[in-house]
Amino acid sequence: MSADIRLVVQDVSGAQGVPSAAVMQAWVSETLQGRRPRAELTVRVVDEAESAELNRTWREREGPTNVLSFPFALPPGLADADIGDILGDLVICAGVVTREAREQDKTSEAHWAHMLVHGTLHLLGYDHQDDQQAQDMEQLEITIMARLGYADPYHRALEGPQQA
Repeated sequence: MSADIRLVVQDVSGAQGVPSAAVMQAWVSETLQGRRPRAELTVRVVDEAESAELNRTWREREGPTNVLSFPFALPPGLADADIGDILGDLVICAGVVTREAREQDKTSEAHWAHMLVHGTLHLLGYDHQDDQQAQDMEQLEITIMARLGYADPYHRALEGPQQA
């Protein structure tokens, strides 16, 4: 049984090749499978300028990045029951994802899927701050990507030739 997802997609990037909301929802649903039966989240697809500004503001790092995850934090005084199934927000930079896919010899679709899977796992509390966390999270990503029909995102050589 798939997860019940309420996904809002805000595409302000102006980029070509951004996956549809339905496709993104399928990737998020598979990521949540067995982890969370219901969730509400927003995916905002941005240009490099907005990504760089958010990266600087929230991570104190310069330049755009592929995906930023903003897990929902319960405001003080609000009970868990009052928030429903809010998971958080993902911000994905279309230009960075497209460039990385090309540099890594992956299809754009496969890299978009990986960014949605990776970001959603962050919203669920997974991280890669130390070697063990990174190994656990990467293995989970590999498993989810395989269920979605994609090759291991961390071993490009196993993907074979890709279309541009």
